[in-house]
Amino acid sequence: MSERKKVLLPTLFKKVEKGEPITWLTCYDYPTAYFQEQAGVDMILVGDSLGMTMLGYDSTLPVTMNDMIRHTQAVRRGSPNAFLVGDMPYMSYQASSETAVLNAGRFMAEAACDAIKLEGGAEMADRIAAITAAGIPAIGHLGLTPQSVSSLGGFRLQGKGALQAKKIIDDAKALEEAGAFAILLELVPDRVCQIITERAENCIIMSLGSGPHAHGQLLIYHDLFGLYPKFTPKMAKVYGNAGEVILNGLTQYVHEVQNKEFPERSHYFGMKNAEYDELVKLLEEEDKPF
Repeated sequence: MSERKKVLLPTLFKKVEKGEPITWLTCYDYPTAYFQEQAGVDMILVGDSLGMTMLGYDSTLPVTMNDMIRHTQAVRRGSPNAFLVGDMPYMSYQASSETAVLNAGRFMAEAACDAIKLEGGAEMADRIAAITAAGIPAIGHLGLTPQSVSSLGGFRLQGKGALQAKKIIDDAKALEEAGAFAILLELVPDRVCQIITERAENCIIMSLGSGPHAHGQLLIYHDLFGLYPKFTPKMAKVYGNAGEVILNGLTQYVHEVQNKEFPERSHYFGMKNAEYDELVKLLEEEDKPF
């Protein structure tokens, strides 16, 4: 496809006005970012989920700002035009608003992000306010927040009870009033997501496993293509089992090398006979005794 225009904040809000769903995927490396750019994905999230999908941790907690910056830089090089969001890792914003602004600023200055995302409800509204006051667009994240998964009782649906659902709705309004231009709802019941979307006045609501009533959808790239071997969550649709293709290819490679079937003649380089004969002569002369 031909090179498209840069996706900006007004671009996203215009899609909302027109009722056009926004597409959002995670991404952690240059080649994947290149393909997402060519596919026309609106938004890319360099999520701290890279701790699990790329680094092999059991949670997102060990991920550092340096990890996030390095991967985000690679993604930006692969996708210059998607709206790029940097995910604030654990303890990069919880300690204070000053810490939050400094680390959000690193994403903007060092990785050319368009916005940052952080987890938490009303208790993080002051962090959102400080970051947006510094001129940095911010996205909130409610429902299943992986950095708090221990206190939430594991990777499970959030807001299925009326009181908890009311808390998520109130948190969404608090984040919007603090200046968040968007909120991600992860693993929230579809009707709760619908209420929040309908009540949003100047805020884009995105769904991750929270139903079709948001302004757009986010999925984890590795879940789309069977690339995370530990499990595939219910909220993910597998669009192609690339993991199976890769495993089959690796198995075939090992078999062919072990059985001397690879490399074939077309996979390596030779030299002209005259040059080879000259090389043999040079080596023979060198080996002659004095």
